[in-house]
Amino acid sequence: MELLIDPGRFSVCRLDRDRRWPSPPAGAGLFAVTLTSDELSVVCPEGDEPAGARVEAGWRALHIAGPLAFELIGVIASVTVPLAACDVGVFVLSTYDTDVVLVKDEDLDLAVDALGAAGHRISHSPT
Repeated sequence: MELLIDPGRFSVCRLDRDRRWPSPPAGAGLFAVTLTSDELSVVCPEGDEPAGARVEAGWRALHIAGPLAFELIGVIASVTVPLAACDVGVFVLSTYDTDVVLVKDEDLDLAVDALGAAGHRISHSPT
C-alpha cells in the first residue's frame, strides 16, 4: 500500500456537542468535522483551531493512496498494527475514497520506518 505524507501539521480539537460546526479555513487540504452524541471533533491545520476548543496540536497526516474499495478488509490494521508494535499512537479519519492516519510529529520518522519495514511505500505528498 502507498502512503503519502502531508507536508502540513494538524490539530485535533474537541468542542461541546452543541457548538456550531466550524467552516474550513481557506486553502485547507485536510479538514474534518465529526459529531457524536457527546462531542464535536475537528481536525484542522495547526493554527486554525476553533476558538474555545480543547486542542491537541502537532499531528502529521499519512494519506493512504486511494480510492479504496469498500470491500477491502484490514486496510487500517495493516497500518496501525506496525505502528502499535513500536508504540506510535494514531488518530484515524476515513473518507469515502480513503483513510488518513495521523501520528504525532515527533513520531513521524519512527512511523515511516515501521511502515516501510511492513512493506508499505511512503512518499511525500506534492501538496
